[in-house]
Amino acid sequence: MSDKITVLLTGASGTVGLECLKQLVKIPTLEITVFDKKTKASVKKLSPFREQVELVYGDITNLKQLQKVASNKDVVIHLAAIIPPLADDAPKLAQNVNTEGTRNLVQLLEKQSPQCFFIYSSSISVYGDRLKNPYIKVGDPLTPSPGDEYALTKIASEEILQNSKLDWTIFRLAAIMGGHKMSKLMFHQPLDTSLEIATPSDTARAFVNAIQKQKQLSKRIFNLGGGETCRIPYKDFLIRSFKIYGLGEFTFPDKAFAEKNFHCGYYEDGDDLEEILHFRQDSLDDFFQNEKENFSSFKRLGASLFQKPIKWYLLQQSEPLKALKNDDKKLKEQFFN
Repeated sequence: MSDKITVLLTGASGTVGLECLKQLVKIPTLEITVFDKKTKASVKKLSPFREQVELVYGDITNLKQLQKVASNKDVVIHLAAIIPPLADDAPKLAQNVNTEGTRNLVQLLEKQSPQCFFIYSSSISVYGDRLKNPYIKVGDPLTPSPGDEYALTKIASEEILQNSKLDWTIFRLAAIMGGHKMSKLMFHQPLDTSLEIATPSDTARAFVNAIQKQKQLSKRIFNLGGGETCRIPYKDFLIRSFKIYGLGEFTFPDKAFAEKNFHCGYYEDGDDLEEILHFRQDSLDDFFQNEKENFSSFKRLGASLFQKPIKWYLLQQSEPLKALKNDDKKLKEQFFN
């Protein structure tokens, strides 16, 4: 019999998941099982770990495939999810994976690993639009913004976990920045949003450190953010990002961005989790420095040479602008005051 702690990690090929895996494999007292959907991207990311972990590919919506990994687990770190913009474009898929997938996992664990500690990744999106009152606490009402299908799946999953027979903790993640592609979602966020980020490595560290802190975390919900050194107004975040990526000045019109109905804010009680887990090592400056180092000078040169067409292309992704242009009353109502 092994005296190692058996850990199941789902969604290991995602941004936070991969960081989690890198940190978990460095701990000799853990026996790690990874469950992830088989895609070209996931195989490429996870193959280097196949000697160090039990690697199981499958679909979280398939009980038979999930059953293979639900036995004899001490800890579960559940990160697998469909995230925006796909979650909002394909709400049925998001519900199946995020909510029903969580339900499947919880039900199997209740039977096969009833003593396990379930660490769940939720989201700041559950609080909805906080432009007028950006300081957020765990007990605040859950009022997701209209059209935020992702937030709805997270709220439903939290309820499943809270009503289960398992021991659990829930981390509501702030904006996780790292490995992001610019997409139409950037225009859904109002420019005057109060933005608190967390880096993938800090976020992963919280999940990994949580393994040893079950007693302090048991049956509790926490807000997970980078803290005061990771706060910035969204417009300033974009201004700094444009310079790093070789796009020059931030010249997009204000009306390209929504004026309401997104999420994000500052976690007023974010230090509660930090005091237990001591996971914060990165600041906003560290994030930007890291982005600068990882964005090749060749790419930056290319972006600066083709600034105008790149910015034009990005602007075409703006749904608020399209709503104005097409006089789409429903979308105008969603995006503008």
